[in-house]
Amino acid sequence: SNLDKRIVASHTSFDHLAIDKTFRRYRFAPPECSWLDSAMVARRTWKAFAKRGYGLHDLCQFIGYEFKHHDALEDAKAAGQILIAAMRETKMDLEGLLKRVQQPINPKDSSAIRREGNPEGILYGEVLVCTGKLQITRKEMAHLASECGCRVMDSVTSDTTILLVGDQDIERLMGYEKSSKQRKAEALIERGKEIRILTESDFMSLLKIV
Repeated sequence: SNLDKRIVASHTSFDHLAIDKTFRRYRFAPPECSWLDSAMVARRTWKAFAKRGYGLHDLCQFIGYEFKHHDALEDAKAAGQILIAAMRETKMDLEGLLKRVQQPINPKDSSAIRREGNPEGILYGEVLVCTGKLQITRKEMAHLASECGCRVMDSVTSDTTILLVGDQDIERLMGYEKSSKQRKAEALIERGKEIRILTESDFMSLLKIV
């Protein structure tokens, strides 16, 4: 693949997920590249965009770059310009930015998975918790879900509305068939709480239809 051993930029995780899913659908190995999300970079570079307003339009307006909406090539150029501006601001190279996006927005914050939902997202009001191993990292899923409006938490509570279930590590189940998070969610459902238990593919499909 022409993408192998390269750093590939995209704005949010959608392109990454779409390409990965397409390769897997046709039983090809996904590109062995390093994905760099310009939205995640922007949120860690400028405090004004840490929690909201990190769409391409607002960011390009902020850095003084003009681009055409809904044009794939223009979107790609815009993502690149955002990274260039971020490198100037942070004095980091691309390798440095790759390491930075693996850290919380506030490096001193231990709650790396927790996210507030984007008020303009299609799933705003939902509270999502993940359990098990996903096809993408927990941080990537947390970022994607929060962009779509979900508040992302690290444990199941009475506020939880979606439990996203990945592959389970048998050794960590301690003799149970399901994780402690899933067992707790099912117990809450029995008490009348409305919680949807979804697989990763179910959740991605949900994003396409809502």
